Amino acid sequence: MMKGRRVWIAGLAAAMIAMVLLSAGSPNGAANTQQAAPATVEVKIDNFSFGPATVTVAVGTTVTWINRDDIPHTVVSTDDPKAFKSKVLDTDEKFSYTFAKPGTYPYFCSVHPKMTGTVVVK
Repeated sequence: MMKGRRVWIAGLAAAMIAMVLLSAGSPNGAANTQQAAPATVEVKIDNFSFGPATVTVAVGTTVTWINRDDIPHTVVSTDDPKAFKSKVLDTDEKFSYTFAKPGTYPYFCSVHPKMTGTVVVK
C-alpha cells in the first residue's frame, strides 16, 4: 500500500510543478487566458442634465446613459447622419453606444433640446 501512496504523491507533485511552470510567464502568477473587459462609462440623466456633461474616452469604449429623472429623455447625436439615437428612455432605462472611431460627438435630448452633452473619443 505504501508504494501506491508514493506514486500518487509523486503524480500530484508533478502536476503542481507543471502548473507553477505554466503560470510563471504571466505577471500575476496565474494563467493569463482572459482578455480585459471593454471599458464602459456611465452618464446619468437627472434634473434635466447629462452628468458629466463631457466625457473623454478611448476608442472602443461603451458609454451608457441612464435616465434617473422622473420624466422621459432621449440621447441623440447632432451629426447627420446620426451616429447614435436612443428611443425615449423612461425612468431607470438605459441606452448604450460603443464608440469605434476617434472624434467629438455632441448630443442632446430631443424632448428637451437645451439638454446637451459631448463624448470625446481619443
